[in-house]
Amino acid sequence: MTNSTTTELKKRALMAVRDYGIHLTRLQHAMGEWAGLNATDMECLRLLFARGIATPSELARHTGLTSGATTAMLDRLEKAGLIERRPNPDDRRGTLIAPAKSATEKAASWFESARKAQDELISSYPENELEIISDVFERFTKIWEEERKKLEKNKQR
Repeated sequence: MTNSTTTELKKRALMAVRDYGIHLTRLQHAMGEWAGLNATDMECLRLLFARGIATPSELARHTGLTSGATTAMLDRLEKAGLIERRPNPDDRRGTLIAPAKSATEKAASWFESARKAQDELISSYPENELEIISDVFERFTKIWEEERKKLEKNKQR
């Protein structure tokens, strides 16, 4: 492969990553709007589905909301039947937030079409290419996490 071909493929790959991020964000916003939730509500739900449970303080840090705005967000999500507030067994004054039992099924139905399309696409790749795809996304995830931490560190100065 020539240097110009390699350079063009690198550009194409980085543009594809950029476009992936843009279109994923647009889908997430459209999905939230369709479901009657704002982007921060959706981000909170994503974290809860991934972790299973979180404190309001953790959700505030993750979303960048103030404690008051976090409380308002949690009130909206609870009213919509998407989360449950539970007593924190490690802190009797604290609360834990978890997805409501029905929320997982409800949210899964929102993304059913996208998940089917993703499964069809990913199933079209052989095992050795799936290893490369997984590696690339895992490494980009690590880069984004490291860059986020740098920004947070610089913000505190």
